[in-house]
Amino acid sequence: MRKVANLLLLLSMLTGCTMLVKEPTVTVRDLNVVSLDGGGAGMELWLTVVNPNPYEVRLLGYSYDLKVLGFPLAKGGARDEIRFPAGAATDLLIPVKVSFGDLLEIFKRRPDPAKIPYALLAGLDLETPLGQLTVPVRRSGTYAVPKQYRPASILNELSDLFQLN
Repeated sequence: MRKVANLLLLLSMLTGCTMLVKEPTVTVRDLNVVSLDGGGAGMELWLTVVNPNPYEVRLLGYSYDLKVLGFPLAKGGARDEIRFPAGAATDLLIPVKVSFGDLLEIFKRRPDPAKIPYALLAGLDLETPLGQLTVPVRRSGTYAVPKQYRPASILNELSDLFQLN
């Protein structure tokens, strides 16, 4: 009987500690194409992290897996440290690099450039005063490719470049 009481006491203490840490909420704020170069497209994934706790929480690192049209587009992570102040929202930038080969796979499927479906799976590794935890992020939505990066616009610019006056 005493073992059961000790086990219940330990279980309630462990549960109580996790109840003291509220999981931050994470939303996808924006996904932008910011560059095109010989290696592919540079993108910026902006997340907003709201820390509902009465104490600061630190990001120790993150990992992500980005899929577009169900096709694995980019995967990565970093061990960056960022502080999330108590009761505040903080923007987090995740740089993403996509190869031209992967972009071609997407365009072969002929998506509507105004509504390309994406799915983001990520994990934010956080440190709290009561220990470490990983906050899972699962978001999906649609992305509109900026007009200047759409294939038709790029082809028009190339044809203008090669026209002789």
